[in-house]
Amino acid sequence: MADPNSSKTALFGGIAANVGIAVSKFVAAYFTGSSAMLSEGIHSLVDSGNGVLLLYGIRQSQKPADKRHPFGRSKEQYFWGLIVAVLIFAIGGGMSFYEGIKHILDPEPLTDPLWNYIVLGVAILFEGWAFWLAAKALRQAGSGTGLSFWGQLRTSKDPAVFASVLENLAALVGLVLALLGVYFGHALNNPYFDGGASVAIGLLLMLVAVFLVSRTRSLLVGTGVDDATIDSVMRLVGQQPGVEQVRPPLTMYLGPTDVVLALDVDFHDHLSAVEVEQAVAAMQDTLRTKHPEFKRIFVEAKSLTEKSRDTVQPTNQVTPQI
Repeated sequence: MADPNSSKTALFGGIAANVGIAVSKFVAAYFTGSSAMLSEGIHSLVDSGNGVLLLYGIRQSQKPADKRHPFGRSKEQYFWGLIVAVLIFAIGGGMSFYEGIKHILDPEPLTDPLWNYIVLGVAILFEGWAFWLAAKALRQAGSGTGLSFWGQLRTSKDPAVFASVLENLAALVGLVLALLGVYFGHALNNPYFDGGASVAIGLLLMLVAVFLVSRTRSLLVGTGVDDATIDSVMRLVGQQPGVEQVRPPLTMYLGPTDVVLALDVDFHDHLSAVEVEQAVAAMQDTLRTKHPEFKRIFVEAKSLTEKSRDTVQPTNQVTPQI
């Protein structure tokens, strides 16, 4: 399960690192004229703003349910995750790509690269620390799943976590590209390497943004739990006393730790309405103990003879229907 505190820690760490790095990169780009360094400064500045937006999304998602939002506002995180992906593509990737093309068409001779090397070295250390915090939050959220790091990244439902991991990973790769561009540009006395590195950084950010858009889109549209969780739910329900048959449940993520579960259960026809209500209450308790992400559980309970038909609300109350 995702831990909001670890997600916030990763985001705060990333924001602090990116603000300091962005300032140092812009200063170095000003004095050296490096296009790759300017692109990296833009990248770090965008990452800082993205971290703020993701934190805002977490705060909005924690607002209580009301008449206008009866299921709460957990999907705010997915919306702001989508906005972050668009910003990475348009501002981070687009401006880096533009700067690279501009410097390729009109190359500028580089000055002393010493400041570039110093800033890039320090930036790699800070970005490595920010990536470690984000990866730690991802591992904590996916603990007990048995998935690899990349498997957890593909299946994570927390945009504050997987977006932070991808942003910082892209930042590390971008720093290496900028370092190579600066180095080969001076070693071979060819300023095109610097512009080429900036183009490569822009394309990298665009690829990351496309992946983030794909992930957040599926979460916004509505995605359910994995097959293993479905199997676990059906097994737990089927083991409850009085249950004759359970059909495949319907699920949907409203937030990283907020899932709606709808069940269609056949009970033995000899059970009374009170016994059905008790069985449903026990079923809900068992499911929430094993899967605490199910914040709302709806059970449609009926006997095999269709003599009674009940709809059970999350409050564990049974309302007979004639």
